[in-house]
Formats: sequence, C-alpha cells, structure tokens
Amino acid sequence: MPTHSIGFVGTGVMGRSMAGHLLAAGHAVHVFNRTKEKAQSLLNAGAQWHDSAGDVAAVADVVITMLGFPMDVEESYLGGGGIVERAKPGALLIDMTTSSPVLAKRIAHAASAHGLSSLDAPVSGGDIGAKEARLVIMVGGNEAAFARAKPLLELMGKNIALLGPAGSGQHCKMANQISVAVGMVAWCEALAYAKKAGLDPARVHESISGGAAGSWALTNLAPRALAENFAPGFYVKHILKDMKIALESAAELKLDLPGLAVAKKLYDQVAVNGWEDCGTQALYRLYLAQ
Repeated sequence: MPTHSIGFVGTGVMGRSMAGHLLAAGHAVHVFNRTKEKAQSLLNAGAQWHDSAGDVAAVADVVITMLGFPMDVEESYLGGGGIVERAKPGALLIDMTTSSPVLAKRIAHAASAHGLSSLDAPVSGGDIGAKEARLVIMVGGNEAAFARAKPLLELMGKNIALLGPAGSGQHCKMANQISVAVGMVAWCEALAYAKKAGLDPARVHESISGGAAGSWALTNLAPRALAENFAPGFYVKHILKDMKIALESAAELKLDLPGLAVAKKLYDQVAVNGWEDCGTQALYRLYLAQ
C-alpha cells in the first residue's frame, strides 16, 4: 500500500491507538490534540506535532478526526482556520467521531464546495477494539471516497461497511449506540439481581455470558464493573452525548424509543453522582448502592 501524509486530530483513549496503527504501517502521521501530553507516545514513535487542526490539515493528504463532541467536530472542520478551510486541494477528510448525522451532511457539503472529499466513519469497539485494530467502522459518503479510504480504515478495523450517502455512517452508529445503551441496563440489572438474591455475581456472569444473554458488554465490561474497575474504555459523558443525539434523531423521524429514554435517565443519574469521566460500566454503581 502506498504511504500517505495523514493528519490525525484527537489522540485520546481510542484515537491514540488508531493513529498508532497508521504510524506503524509506515505513514507520515501529523497530530494535534488539545492536551499535547496525550499525543506524547505518538510523538515518541515518530509522529509530528502541530498546534491546531488547521495546521494538520495544511500538510496532509488525508485528515482523520476522532473527537469528543459534535461541537468539537463543527469547530475543527467548519470554524475559521479549520480543516475545510486549510485542507490541501483534493484532500480526503474522515470524521470518525460519533456525531450528528445532520452535521456530517453539512461537513460533506462544505468539503465538496472546497474541492475536497469527505466521509463520516464512526466506530464501535471501545479502547480494546482500537488497540487491537478490530473496530467496527460505519461509513457514510460516496463510493469513490470510500474506496480511497478503505486501505487506511483496514489498518484500524475489521468490519468496515459503506452504508449510504453522507450522514449514513452516523445513523448506523446511532443504531449501534441505542443497542449498547439499552444493553448496558440489561446486564447491570441482571447482575444486581443475582447479587441481591445472594449469589456470587462473578459466577453468575460466567454462567450467563456465553448463552442467550451474552453480549460484548457483558463479556468485556461486566468483569471490570465486578472488579470495581471503572476506568474509561468509553466515557459516561460520551454515551450520554450519543444518547442525546439518538433521541433527537429519533424525534425527527417520529420514532418513540422508550428503552433508550430509560437508559438516558439512568446515565443522567450516573453523571449527577460525579461519574461522567468513568467508563460506561459505572452504571453498575447505581445498582450497588441499592
């Protein structure tokens, strides 16, 4: 595969690993993150630091972003001196943040007006998937841009699909997050019930995780919660952001999602308790307090 000059903006829990795979494959990687310390391991491995997202875009053939919130995405791409304004002619822009489908369409329109290609390509798999390059990558955009991006996406993920035009990747990720959020409630309640009934939740976990009740979260996150390890693989504040976007999108589609509404209410309480910087498995703490 030919090497590229790749800009990577957002080197947090997941972005750091994702950028690392691109660097290890021999690409020239240019990075920016609001907190430079979080990019230090990449800089030590040969990545080049820049002082803004716009500065990164000015030197890259491909710009990838992995940010926290839609407002970060909007500012990075559409703000003055941002990625769209400063990107090289013909550059490919790939936003891998979980963000708004409406914003993805706005970015695609702005990119096209500047002679750029763009994709919305949110991911699922958390910190483990990022580290092991096993992310699920859900893509919206045109086929030509997808074909151009796919060799790079394959360095970060395994299940990679083009779902439709701009915004489609974000809509698919919303479907994913609806399932994740409601599923988190399911395993938390199951193990809380087991504990209240006098059983060892860890042994119950061993019994049910491989059967019909099984899920990725039950297998990977429940053991962390049972060990009272609430360090973030995926932040509570980020699942709250995703649920808000999903509920707003569902309302636009005139679709009622009562299960998601319950999950959002519970995670709101997690945040009120001061745990929004914990991993999503911190939901279990609500049940431990009963």
